[in-house]
Amino acid sequence: MCPTTQPRRRGLRIAVWSLVTVLVVAAGLVGVVLWQNAYDMDEQRVSIRHGGHTLNGVLATPKDGRKHHGLVVYVHGDGPIDATHDDGYKPLWEANAKAGYASLSWDKPGVAGAPGNWLDQSMDDRANEAAAAITWARARPDIDGDRIGLWGASQAGWVLPKIAAKTPIRFVIAVSPAINWLQQGRHNLLAELRADGASAARTKAAIAKSDTTRRLLDRHATFEEYVKATRGDTDGMTADRWGFISKNYTADATQDLRALRGIPVLLTLAGHDINVDTADTERIYRKVLDPGGALTVKRYPHATHSLLKQSIEQSGAKTTLTALFSPRSLFANGFLDDQRQFLKDLSRGSNAALQVTPPRHRT
Repeated sequence: MCPTTQPRRRGLRIAVWSLVTVLVVAAGLVGVVLWQNAYDMDEQRVSIRHGGHTLNGVLATPKDGRKHHGLVVYVHGDGPIDATHDDGYKPLWEANAKAGYASLSWDKPGVAGAPGNWLDQSMDDRANEAAAAITWARARPDIDGDRIGLWGASQAGWVLPKIAAKTPIRFVIAVSPAINWLQQGRHNLLAELRADGASAARTKAAIAKSDTTRRLLDRHATFEEYVKATRGDTDGMTADRWGFISKNYTADATQDLRALRGIPVLLTLAGHDINVDTADTERIYRKVLDPGGALTVKRYPHATHSLLKQSIEQSGAKTTLTALFSPRSLFANGFLDDQRQFLKDLSRGSNAALQVTPPRHRT
């Protein structure tokens, strides 16, 4: 026998077992991802007719054997969002299902092959769209038309009360909603500058540019005028986006919020929100809704605007790995449980969902 044969065979065995080990570990990781991203609910694609076109949606229903469920209708925030928000809604839908509620969401116009362009919409257009979806849901035998409510994040803060003014709703879950479009924009600008450690000169220049944009909006300037006024420094602004902002920049939820008086509202606010002035949002919600006694405020001090844990969201790698291996852990501690409990209390007719959380000192 050649003296090198035995070492070669041993090397081959090591290589084979190394490959087997890698495959077993990979299969195990795939199994964990599949298990963690399997949710205790049923999902079906649905089509909703509205305004001469179709809304492409997803209806997620509990696996509890009941034939009649309450419903949470999802109203997206800003941006090109599909029905599942790239699966980011699914942990929320599962929490709803555990409380006995179905969830309904749809692709924004122009997203995931849906007809239209979401940038052509005003906040009233978005409210009309949601009202049409609620009408569709009420006609379904598996939905309890008296237990339909809304969930909306960020920009949806301007849409939720408009929906309530158009059609009866049972409750609202408002996640990081803003009150005034222009004030929110200025808050976001200054917060991002502070986070970047911007110099006084840079901050002054950014504010001046923002003021120029406001003046252009006030006089209904075209996109071409905006490009000229900014000397081509558009920060990614497009003609469609300019049109969207021009339609909506005067949005203010203060007066519209009166449509939510007497309706159970869960207001959820983050401690590290650079998009929305949460103190202003809470102040206005309490001022307008407290007289009706149906406001619950929940604060998550270690969360960001999207109610994800700040420690996770600040790292792209952490966000990706957590989304794969433990997606429910993306959200701030208690966020999913609080929404589930809010819905369960509504179903039981408990007064717990109607209690007002007193103001607390923020750190």
